Amino acid sequence: MNLPNKITISRIFLIPLFMLFLLAPLPFGDINFLGTTLPLAHLIAALIFIVASATDWLDGYYARKLNLVTNFGKFLDPLADKLLITAALIALVELQLLPAWMAIVIISREFAVTGIRLVASAEGEVIAASQLGKLKTVTQIVAISALMLHNWPFQAFSLPFDMIAIWVATFLTIISGVDYFKKNQHILLKSK
Repeated sequence: MNLPNKITISRIFLIPLFMLFLLAPLPFGDINFLGTTLPLAHLIAALIFIVASATDWLDGYYARKLNLVTNFGKFLDPLADKLLITAALIALVELQLLPAWMAIVIISREFAVTGIRLVASAEGEVIAASQLGKLKTVTQIVAISALMLHNWPFQAFSLPFDMIAIWVATFLTIISGVDYFKKNQHILLKSK
């Protein structure tokens, strides 16, 4: 197994760890910093999530730089991304930090895009991620991180950055999904 695939697998293995810190009733207490009270376990979960999210860029960088792009990696990388984002969204709904409908919109788009990619793959086509899709992913990571951090440090300034970020992420998720379907509708029409 090459280095990029090992990095991708490490992202998958970080998911249960950040979920443990985010959802388990761990007796770490709270920290108060810049006017924000934050459960220490949630801070740790957010840091693990951010590290796991950063490995998405890292595995792609090494795969391209070292010419180690594999079919296994092409399959595993987007799967790891979707597992990470889905786990985080569901956990945030459980913690009542995220409206369920937003999580459903984001997760539904990810499943729909994965379905089109599978159909394209069966037709021998590879669909690369668009710049809009990449921007969508970055906004999702930022929004999820802000929600896990209970809007720290913006809470001290009464700025609802976490909610602004998740609205932007949801909007970009919808827009990038529509764009994705428009650009790739020929795949669905051809598969009839």
